Amino acid sequence: MTRTVVESKTKTAVLGFDEPFCVIGERINPTGRKKLAAELEAGDFSTVEKDAVAQVLAGATVLDINAGVVYNSNPNPNETEPPLMRKIVELVQGLVDVPLCIDSSVPGALEAGLEICEGRPLLNSVTGEEERLEQILPLVKKYNVPVVAISNDDTGISEDPDVRFAVAKKIVERAADFGIPAHDIVVDPLVMPVGAMATAGLQVFALVRRLREELGVNTTCGASNISFGLPNRHGINNAFLPMAMGAGMTSAIMNPVALPITQKKIAEKKAEVEAAGIILPEGMEDEAFVQMFGLGSTKPRAGKEMEAIRAANFLTNNDPHGGEWIKFNKEPAKEGEEGRGRGGRAGGRRRRA
Repeated sequence: MTRTVVESKTKTAVLGFDEPFCVIGERINPTGRKKLAAELEAGDFSTVEKDAVAQVLAGATVLDINAGVVYNSNPNPNETEPPLMRKIVELVQGLVDVPLCIDSSVPGALEAGLEICEGRPLLNSVTGEEERLEQILPLVKKYNVPVVAISNDDTGISEDPDVRFAVAKKIVERAADFGIPAHDIVVDPLVMPVGAMATAGLQVFALVRRLREELGVNTTCGASNISFGLPNRHGINNAFLPMAMGAGMTSAIMNPVALPITQKKIAEKKAEVEAAGIILPEGMEDEAFVQMFGLGSTKPRAGKEMEAIRAANFLTNNDPHGGEWIKFNKEPAKEGEEGRGRGGRAGGRRRRA
């Protein structure tokens, strides 16, 4: 069976048809996150540090690292991204020891990440465009790493799943010309929003089956694309992920963390409770309040998508005897007890000085 191996200095993650689903944490990415982008330009990596640890604690088995900031002081990403990528990769692998996914549209940034990364990272990504194939496949071969292959080419993203399959097949064949085996190609068949295309889910399930059966490759996707623009996106994502797994998908680039509830929402709910004449215990902590009213948590925690994935792993016997499911559903450690017995941090290594 196809096995795609990615490694950190001390840990291995395997993508495979008979392996637990691989969650690639997407949070270390400034795209659409103005606050994070501004922090990175200012040399502030505090959010990166928090996101790295939170994603691993929530269950991510690989972390995606994207340094795609367009600096106000220098809009040329070919100059700014490579050094920023080096810095983030070095920082993150000093905090957690899961394998990394080096993610950029800038070839220089990809190589910068590969140069500094310990182990065997996943490279994100190559497309079917001729220029991109000639730029990226030599890097994949040189560093002996697996690569995400996105099913679009010079003509753009096709709504026809047969065309997207043909692009994936082309990339696998071109990779073979460079001596890159199919088990090191992880195809992203491109998930369309179901709100814009009613057959989007059916398309991707059929595509994943074809990619598995005809090309023998592992697959991934941007999981949240399926629910873009719709209400209750988590509900759609929670249904989509197990169905995609059932079709043969072996990983997803996604957010494993349920973000903390904001102080604004807590204040709004407290006002609503007060207006209803409900008297709360004096000195009640915010965490107890939000738990009482089912608002979530004041702290980052594993999201509902992770619950769906872990349940699906159990049901497909990729969690033998349900050990991970049972552990996932145990009471969380109390504040101050996280990481005990593992060096005091997610993953167990000490942070480098």
